Amino acid sequence: MATILVIGGNFAGLTSALEIKRRLKNQDHRVVVISNHENFLFVPSLIWIPFREREIEDISLPLRPILETHGVEFLLATATKILAEESKVETTSGTYEYDYLVIATGPSLDYSLPGLGPKTGYTQCVCTPNDALAIRDRFDQFVEHPGPAVIGAAPGAGCTGAAYEFLFNFEYNLRKRGVRDRVELTWITPEPFLGHFGIGGIKGAAPMLHKFFDSLHIRYIENADLVEVTKDELRLRDGTALPFSFSMIMPPFLGQEVVRNSPGVGNAKGYVPVHDTYQHKTYPNIFAAGIAVDVPVPFVTPVAVGVPKTGYPADEAGKTVGENIARLVNDNVDLKSRPFAKIPGLCVMDAGHKEVIIVSNHLMKPREFAAIIPNPIYDEGKRLFEKYFLWKTKHGYSYLP
Repeated sequence: MATILVIGGNFAGLTSALEIKRRLKNQDHRVVVISNHENFLFVPSLIWIPFREREIEDISLPLRPILETHGVEFLLATATKILAEESKVETTSGTYEYDYLVIATGPSLDYSLPGLGPKTGYTQCVCTPNDALAIRDRFDQFVEHPGPAVIGAAPGAGCTGAAYEFLFNFEYNLRKRGVRDRVELTWITPEPFLGHFGIGGIKGAAPMLHKFFDSLHIRYIENADLVEVTKDELRLRDGTALPFSFSMIMPPFLGQEVVRNSPGVGNAKGYVPVHDTYQHKTYPNIFAAGIAVDVPVPFVTPVAVGVPKTGYPADEAGKTVGENIARLVNDNVDLKSRPFAKIPGLCVMDAGHKEVIIVSNHLMKPREFAAIIPNPIYDEGKRLFEKYFLWKTKHGYSYLP
């Protein structure tokens, strides 16, 4: 009997665990998910929390019943160290041995830039439930006393798409609250051009976004190299100082501390080096999926831009991991290869009660097909996708798209 441990219970981790168990159906193998969160969280909808269009419970599902219904064990604990040579994981609930390990730990937020972040700095972040809820109060205060606002992403940020979504929802809600004309709104991004998104851009995205920004009277600064945040302004490397009364800046991501605490498992940033099978390059019984994967940046930009590994790519990588571990358990060493860059691109980006749908046959260039489809009427696509994905997750249908 094999024991498979999965560290992490969101997109990549939950999918990996359910797919492993499904593919090993009727076989006596243990699959155990270790997570320090009790709930699955549909992270893409966090951008609606600050504006009271969603509550946290609307986009969360308890993990234990989902997993146990499908024969997967659940351990509520924090993984603290991976002993790769011994095939063990240390946690706050004890040490566990494994035959195979999946690292799907999600991001740690890098607030090392001076003044960045809601806890030790001066900017807001929409990356976690607590921080998204905190923005509600801050936004209400801002509406009472409007001023300049700066929204965007720090150098190396790995999820500029969410920052775009927050920007457009912020702008829409300023109009809804009747104070838009009293707010000078600026977008800063490390991208070399609008719509790069950390994937090299999509044909048609840049001119569409330029028109959108101009129509909404949003100032934008490309190649923005943010170096410091003070109480009253954001400072760029070129000397530009941007005063603000409100600011939401997406930080860079790091791998989780458990990986950074485990010699030989990850690199200095806590990302796990893997082959295109998502199998560790040194330890063949370790796999990784989602943000935990070390994905080389396939382009050079004047200011560092991170690669997005959330959502659809994480789910697809989780499926590949599930299939490959099931093969190895059954003594099949012919593993499925799924290069990260060739995962299809699929994103529904909310734009403040409008939306943009991005579809491509590959996440990264070169691509044979790519399309960006605006929906200027209503953002029904993302709302429908949220309902579908929560339904799929609640029932453990990990094999569905």
